[in-house]
Amino acid sequence: MINNVNSVSSLSMTRGLAGIEPENSTASSAAESAANDGGFAAVLSNVAKGAVNTIKNAESMSFAGIQGTATTREVVDAVMQAQQTLQTAIALRDKVVSAFLDVTKMQM
Repeated sequence: MINNVNSVSSLSMTRGLAGIEPENSTASSAAESAANDGGFAAVLSNVAKGAVNTIKNAESMSFAGIQGTATTREVVDAVMQAQQTLQTAIALRDKVVSAFLDVTKMQM
């Protein structure tokens, strides 16, 4: 059973996420980097990297829970944080699509 779990853990490598290193980025650090790096694109980049890192952390914590090296609470916390991150990303995507549709409906 554990051998099957180990083979599943290699799936994150196929998604192109292996090159992203875990880091602790928060909204305040994203805002600071935007002020230094010059813009909205830098903020979105930092937020996206943070979201990917959160989801990768939840995935690795889930496998650690299956292997018995992490407690149930740690696994639940990581998965709930990943769920909240995913919901935030979906809400942001919906707002961007809505804004795009509003712009395309404007008369020139």
